[in-house]
Amino acid sequence: MRPPRESRPAPLSGFPEFTPEGRIVEQFVLDRLRQTFELHGFASIETRAVEPLDRLAKQGEIDKEVYVVRRLHAEADSTDDLGLHFDLTVPFARYVLENTHALQFPFRRYQIQKAWRGERPQEGRYREFTQADIDIVNVAELASHHDVELPLVTLGAFERLHHDLGMPPVLMRVNNRKLAQGFYSGLGIADTATVLRIVDKIDKIGPDSVAQSLVDDAGIGEAEAKACVSLAQISAPDESFVDEVRRLGVRDDLLEEGLELLAGVVRTAAQHVPGRLVADLKIARGLDYYTGTVYETELQGYESLGSVSSGGRYDSLASDGRTTYPGVGLSIGVSRLLVPLVGKGHLRASRPVPTAVLVAVDAEHTRGEAIAVAELLRARGIATEVAPKADKFGRQIRYADRRSIPYVWFGGVEAGEVKDIRTGQQVPVDPASWMPPDADLAPQVWSTWSDS
Repeated sequence: MRPPRESRPAPLSGFPEFTPEGRIVEQFVLDRLRQTFELHGFASIETRAVEPLDRLAKQGEIDKEVYVVRRLHAEADSTDDLGLHFDLTVPFARYVLENTHALQFPFRRYQIQKAWRGERPQEGRYREFTQADIDIVNVAELASHHDVELPLVTLGAFERLHHDLGMPPVLMRVNNRKLAQGFYSGLGIADTATVLRIVDKIDKIGPDSVAQSLVDDAGIGEAEAKACVSLAQISAPDESFVDEVRRLGVRDDLLEEGLELLAGVVRTAAQHVPGRLVADLKIARGLDYYTGTVYETELQGYESLGSVSSGGRYDSLASDGRTTYPGVGLSIGVSRLLVPLVGKGHLRASRPVPTAVLVAVDAEHTRGEAIAVAELLRARGIATEVAPKADKFGRQIRYADRRSIPYVWFGGVEAGEVKDIRTGQQVPVDPASWMPPDADLAPQVWSTWSDS
């Protein structure tokens, strides 16, 4: 009796997986992010996947989305005290506290890892996703010029993807929480954190709904709610936003400090990455640990994906009770950016395998010579496979074609011929010196925006 046929497993919603071609695209992007970060002196770290639940639950409106980790056969009276990290900033803060003796400050780190968040899956938002983070953290005090440096590094990474891939440019929107909190305090509002979280929803629910929510949920007056909405609607690519804020007639020392800090970010960015950064005073960021400059970034033409890079300044996320380690960080949502673009065919690879050459095998007793040829080619950095079967050469060529391998090698270590199966051209070559063209040495990645 035959065993019952198992049904094909269904994909898990919110847990995207790439095909081999998509993975090549992802690695191409990650390599360029790593190179950019390292050019600016950021060192790589990796942290564990889990953190104590009490630490994860302190960071604002995120506690309902944390995945709890528990052993299948845990004791009935055991407590669920571990959760998968929902970003890379919270584990980084813990990492700093545990490793202060081994770090040199200001500490510059980049981190490319997966994170998990139990939210409703949709395009650009996933339950398991890859992030690429950069942070600078220091002891006791971190200079404000780092608030300008981080967006320059991040925008530089996106500019490289724009240049190398043809990916559309991004626009980074920047605000400062001191500006917003000082404005609210100047209006006599005590619970500024609640107001920040409500204002952060203005793009989702609109200014009128935000104003009503400020009255109903934050308990402030209609005039104050209107002023908060007016502040949130100010946006400018230059320092003109400062005069617009002052015309609202609110005065506060913290507001003035925030205005000065944000003006410095906008002014410097205009010099180095013109047209890529604007002041946008509705940006708030929903996590409680941000205390100063905050950033959100959109891929132009693909605003429906949401922010593909976000972050901000945090002055007290990492503290051991005696010493505080302030920092500023930005995160690039790699999965949010790539999964829809790869899925829609906007980013493609020239082949789904790294292999450039298939060495044909004319008979199984000569397989050893085919392996020797492959080793010669690999020694020069040419990704090479040996045919899995000593079949007719036509079938071996078709095998290479199915795998999108551009070249098939015939012959041994003394002499050989290489066939470009795309053109049909076959030429004699020297096994000790032949190289494929640079464009064929590794899979090429490109965008199709120019074709659409």
